[in-house]
Amino acid sequence: MTSKEQLIEQHIREYEARLKHVDELYVRAQEATEHLDDEHASRAKLEAYGELLTDMQQKGDEIKTMHLGHWREETVQNAGPMAIWDIFAQKLEDFIERHSRSD
Repeated sequence: MTSKEQLIEQHIREYEARLKHVDELYVRAQEATEHLDDEHASRAKLEAYGELLTDMQQKGDEIKTMHLGHWREETVQNAGPMAIWDIFAQKLEDFIERHSRSD
């Protein structure tokens, strides 16, 4: 394996770790809104977050299977998915904080 391939593998592992973290945050966000009725605005927002999470997972799958020659161009051109995933993770953390019950 060349150093370029190793670097890409390292980035893919980082992507997977970030996605796992976002998945865990999403589950916590779902748990934080269990006490809300289905028509609550926060439930709709969480549903939209779920759709975004699905898109992120698909993008992660695309990156993992991307041809080596296109990998760098694609990830740089799209500002790197990790930056977007970090912003999304922060939004989920804020959402959880707002909706967690303080029993």
